[in-house]
Amino acid sequence: MTKAAKKAPGMKVTTKTLLARVHTDERGAVSLETILIIGAIAIPILIFILKFGWPKIRDYFYRGMEDLESESDNLKNNQ
Repeated sequence: MTKAAKKAPGMKVTTKTLLARVHTDERGAVSLETILIIGAIAIPILIFILKFGWPKIRDYFYRGMEDLESESDNLKNNQ
């Protein structure tokens, strides 16, 4: 039990004791570290894809949509 938890029920808990309790509490530290590592890896990859890869991806899908529309028009005209 922490020092703040051992105090009598009627005593005030100061901000300093709350911060000390939060600072010493290490529950969830591994999860937080894992999330930070994943973020540190994923953010540069996403920036690279958006900056350099997105125009190519967008053009690929636009060409696919144009091909689909032209094939659809060809089918309508042949019927």
